[in-house]
Amino acid sequence: MQHELTYPFATYPGFGEATEVAPGVRWIRLKLPFQLNHINIYLIEDDGGWMVLDTGLDTDDCRAGWEAVLNGPLKGMRLSRMVVTHFHPDHVGLANWLHERFGLALSMPRTEYLFSVTARLGTGDMSGEVHRTFYRTHGLSAEHTAAILGRGHHYLSLTTGVPPSYARLRDGDGLAVGGRAFEVHTAGGHALEQAMLHRAADRLFFSADQVIAGISPNVGVHPVEPEEDPLAAYLASLRQLRASIGDDVLVLPGHGLPFYGLHARVDELLAHHEQRCGAILAACRDKPLSVAELVPCLFDRVLDAHQTGFAFGEVLAHVNYMRGRGELALSDDAGGVRRWRGL
Repeated sequence: MQHELTYPFATYPGFGEATEVAPGVRWIRLKLPFQLNHINIYLIEDDGGWMVLDTGLDTDDCRAGWEAVLNGPLKGMRLSRMVVTHFHPDHVGLANWLHERFGLALSMPRTEYLFSVTARLGTGDMSGEVHRTFYRTHGLSAEHTAAILGRGHHYLSLTTGVPPSYARLRDGDGLAVGGRAFEVHTAGGHALEQAMLHRAADRLFFSADQVIAGISPNVGVHPVEPEEDPLAAYLASLRQLRASIGDDVLVLPGHGLPFYGLHARVDELLAHHEQRCGAILAACRDKPLSVAELVPCLFDRVLDAHQTGFAFGEVLAHVNYMRGRGELALSDDAGGVRRWRGL
């Protein structure tokens, strides 16, 4: 059994490089303009070409990264099709660009595809009074609320959209790529129905953002589903992955270095979220606190508007999960702010 994480690759691929991480699998890295400053893209050898797993943002840096790879290590080779794991813009952002430029067909879970389409219509995050009310009732100041909402529907500026048709990926499906069969796993929590690929015979697991070394993927509640419990879905998915995938796989995540030690990392993530629940419970024992007041209990650094939105949603995810476990009770104040007390 693997008791700690080990990293077979000490460094990331350089700009324009495509590192072989396993027979028929290459790894490229594209720049992101965030604190998490890169995304991993994987190429899986297909019949007469390479299948693309995720795409990068619609930014000059990501497009330049693709151009460097296509004119460098992949020069003269063909891209055959693409799989997008989930709707977040760093994963789906260049899907329609790749489709239009290379004729790539898209495979994607239905929920993730439909959310991408809906987001392009401008009816998703940061639109309408429902968003302002959401932050206000959970105690966020008018200043911080304005900063989050002032970013607008930023998603639209980071994506080219998705092709007008796609092939649906379902949990338990087999996906044939270049004569090899990969098993599709889907899971909620970080996204709605995020796809992952497992090839037991080759001991490969493409984990997308569900299992990453070094950081915990964001699991947040959004204004359109304020009572949702994504953390319960995420923790259940981790336990399911631990039970169904062997500990000998090479984990190929959406961010960070590939690693061995899937079970150890799952155990770390489970313990991390349990620790966060304990910190919230301890803070709420003395007096009821709002989600906004709980943010500093879990994030002890200065946050910009982008980070504040993620942190706020993550704290509320823990609150909703703890409500479901009977650990917190609602205590509304006279001003209409929702506060929580520990039981």
